[in-house]
Amino acid sequence: MSRYTHADAHPDDPHYVSRSGWLRAAVLGANDGIVSVASLLAGMAASGSSREAVLLAGVAGLSAGALSMAAGEYVSVSSQSDIERADIRRELAALRDDPETELIELAEIYEERGLSPETAMLVAREMTEHDALAAHVRDELGLSDVLSANPLQAALASAATFTLAAAIPLIGAWVAPFHAILPVVLGATLLALVLLGATGARAGGAPMGRAVLRVVFWGAAAMGITAVIGRIFGVAIG
Repeated sequence: MSRYTHADAHPDDPHYVSRSGWLRAAVLGANDGIVSVASLLAGMAASGSSREAVLLAGVAGLSAGALSMAAGEYVSVSSQSDIERADIRRELAALRDDPETELIELAEIYEERGLSPETAMLVAREMTEHDALAAHVRDELGLSDVLSANPLQAALASAATFTLAAAIPLIGAWVAPFHAILPVVLGATLLALVLLGATGARAGGAPMGRAVLRVVFWGAAAMGITAVIGRIFGVAIG
């Protein structure tokens, strides 16, 4: 555990914010997996492509998408992590070079949160004596182990959920009769989007109805537009 992380007051009932890092990546990966692969399948099927071409496009989309999501998450979250570490190094240097100014800055933060000037300075002094860097990282920079960037976790969560979610419309296309690929893919995808919205809302403690509606609406819109384009131009648009 990092030196600037506080213990959870409710270890048996953690706050939902502790899940925000991996949950964001997981929901993003799953949503992208469902929508992108289903849209690709829908566009191919609507264009009149053969069954083999539809399935091959789906497998290619799943493989490329999972790798792309993992790489994208790792690079973007690594950049965020680099920024966090740079800020911590700057804070450490400031504490070393001008500790009195940093003390006043910390007291002003506590005062802005509602403490009286005297109490704020007292708290700032005690927090500085206990662990000055931890106090500034947490209260000035707003960082903790819970909220800090974890590139590998984000990459794995995104790639895994992309793969599992993308497999749903792909399996639908595989088991469906050729003439029914498009409606089966659309039906399987809408069901998957409902489950994704409900699962994400439950994991994050959010209202379920709003989350489901949001995920289903935008996913259905993406698939519908892609299918229309495929039908009009007779080509697959991924």
